[in-house]
Amino acid sequence: MRLTPRKHEIQALVGLLTDPGFESPEDMAKAVLKEAASILQMRDLWVLTHRWADGSKGLNYGPFGSVAEAEAFAKKMSFGGTGRAIPLTSSGIALANHDGKAGWPGYCYDPQCGHPPYTHSAASAARGKCHVTTCDCDKFVKDAPKSKKK
Repeated sequence: MRLTPRKHEIQALVGLLTDPGFESPEDMAKAVLKEAASILQMRDLWVLTHRWADGSKGLNYGPFGSVAEAEAFAKKMSFGGTGRAIPLTSSGIALANHDGKAGWPGYCYDPQCGHPPYTHSAASAARGKCHVTTCDCDKFVKDAPKSKKK
């Protein structure tokens, strides 16, 4: 699967790789794999569905990072019949929309919130209180807090 790494994804992994608090390389490796899986769960991916020339179902392949990657795979493998790239909606995004995803780009940066913009009421051009019933956030915080230089 080919993916273009995003800045916030790289930073999440660098944070783990430079954390001196791990007791062993194995503990660090576990944390990095779990974080990478969490990052990939926030991506929309694609699968290739296949039907043989006689119309019977073929095998499905994936995931792929893009439609182009799925189509290139099908062309390279020269399957008989037809293949079609189908989007897989991210389960991570669905969960983050429900539970909140603190500190994730595109979600409210209020540390108590983490919900997407559409859960916040629209007040003029600004967004207000979060309408998720379990959330007390009263203002959508668009940007990550800036760290203070010493």
